[in-house]
Amino acid sequence: MGKIGFLINPVAGMGGAVGLKGTDGLAQEALARGAKPEASDRAKAALSLLRPEADNLFFFSASGEMGERVLRECGLHYSIDYQAPKDSGAEDTKAVCKIFLEKGADLILFCGGDGTARDVAAATALEVPILGIPAGVKMHSGVFAVSPQAAATLASSYLKGELKVRETEIVDVDEELYRAGELQIRLYATAQTPYQPALVQERKRIYESANEEEFKDQIAIFASEFMRDGSVYILGAGTTTAKIAKLLGIEKTLLGVDVIQNGRLVMKDASEKDLLALLDLEKMAKIIVSPIGAQGFILGRGSQQISAEVLRRVGAQNLIIISTPHKLSELDHLLVYTGDESLDKALAGRRRVVTGYRMAQLKDVKAASNALI
Repeated sequence: MGKIGFLINPVAGMGGAVGLKGTDGLAQEALARGAKPEASDRAKAALSLLRPEADNLFFFSASGEMGERVLRECGLHYSIDYQAPKDSGAEDTKAVCKIFLEKGADLILFCGGDGTARDVAAATALEVPILGIPAGVKMHSGVFAVSPQAAATLASSYLKGELKVRETEIVDVDEELYRAGELQIRLYATAQTPYQPALVQERKRIYESANEEEFKDQIAIFASEFMRDGSVYILGAGTTTAKIAKLLGIEKTLLGVDVIQNGRLVMKDASEKDLLALLDLEKMAKIIVSPIGAQGFILGRGSQQISAEVLRRVGAQNLIIISTPHKLSELDHLLVYTGDESLDKALAGRRRVVTGYRMAQLKDVKAASNALI
């Protein structure tokens, strides 16, 4: 019987849609802005796929929202080995992981973001493989499955002896600098993770070269031309989208979402709520996004303000993808994960990616919610 240590960071990811770019220390602020907890739903999406194998699995976990409720609702066999406080935190994550080691867990499956991954890795110290169900705002580490569905496939296959582990990196960013628009990624630890190509994400890479900057400039010039059609343009995070704003004389929120119309900034560092209110007023809207280096996500990582509802309102046909040729060449395909499987399927398929001035390439976009990518 496979033994899994399972935990949820209940507040993971709440800061994304409301524009906080993280939730560390800001859970109450996120709730005050109207954020809704999503980590339990992500965890349930993964564990529900393990229900057919319930007789061959046993879970160790913590009480309440830190694991117990989801395990009960999914009808899995489990024991509660840690009484979690109502407002659990990093020390609770570390404490329950120590118990998982004592119990002889074969795998630790956690639901959260990079901060949670750091805490799990700090407590386990390479003694047992760990695997992340993605639910945070920041997920740059290589321990995360590309989706909850992929996490279920990886966990099941590993416990059946069908997969090996690989050593990967746990990284995180300084959230205060991140909110101020500066991205500093730091290596915190290494971990063993069940691995299958296409189901586990790569650690985020940052590309810097003169050639890259030239292509970003070309993309920006082209974008400044087609953005004269009167539509409102929702710009996702990243240095490539920032080049567009710079060319227009606008200071972009590097790690946030801004809105431009007719060469003018109409909304800075917008939240999901802000975008939906804007779309109530504007008939023509388009979204510009760029993939995360090495991971390939265009939606579902980072710019969570561009939610499933925002995407539905704008329309899949009005999603514009931009990327430098080098970054694109290192990606087998692009990924979307909106939390809505039907929308992910609508966004999937062969899509045009703007790579320079009046230059484009076709690239496959796949739904990360399909665990058999």
